[in-house]
Amino acid sequence: MQEPRTPKYQWGQRVRALAPIHNDGSYPERREDELLVGEGETGEVVQVGSHVESDTPIYLVEFAPDLVVGCLEEELERL
Repeated sequence: MQEPRTPKYQWGQRVRALAPIHNDGSYPERREDELLVGEGETGEVVQVGSHVESDTPIYLVEFAPDLVVGCLEEELERL
């Protein structure tokens, strides 16, 4: 069993998308592969969780009032 990774980002922290983030199927009301967040867009971490099997931190980031996207650490940078 792997040791859980300590999250790099915390709730309330401002972050920026390092690359475009496309719909992976998580948003059924939008086309698959539709652009959700453009590179450089900023948001706020609203929840920190982890992928159960890999103990990888997953961040829910609010990029717009009605757009909360699950992100990996490598997709984000601290502001």
